[in-house]
Amino acid sequence: MTEKDKFVALKSTRTMKFKTDKQDKYTILALEEENLNSLIAPNLKSEFVFLRNEGVRNLILDLSQVDYVDSSGLSAILTANRIWKGYGTFILTGINSPSVEKLIKISRLETILTIIPTVEEATDYVFMNEIEEELQSEGGDED
Repeated sequence: MTEKDKFVALKSTRTMKFKTDKQDKYTILALEEENLNSLIAPNLKSEFVFLRNEGVRNLILDLSQVDYVDSSGLSAILTANRIWKGYGTFILTGINSPSVEKLIKISRLETILTIIPTVEEATDYVFMNEIEEELQSEGGDED
């Protein structure tokens, strides 16, 4: 194994720093990284699959500590959106970095994703969505 191979192997095994807050109706995944890039994205996608397999119905991804997102990071975000589509809700929140905000606008992802400014507002959104779904299902039962 050459020095370059050792470096590549080391880079690919980098762990992702994050916290999860699991509640009855939602889970918050707060990414504790400055960059959401090709080094982090595969681990993030794996965590999304793990959370979905655990039965997390509503996921809030908090990017408040992220300053940079590349195409791999966008792909991870879109993967989560696809995983939760038709199952629950995927919410992106905490976009504080002007560069991340600009990338999302340039990519026109605000038309695809549910983006809410703060974690508190995102949790409120989840509860409102749950109430709306319950009311719709009750209304459907009466027909």
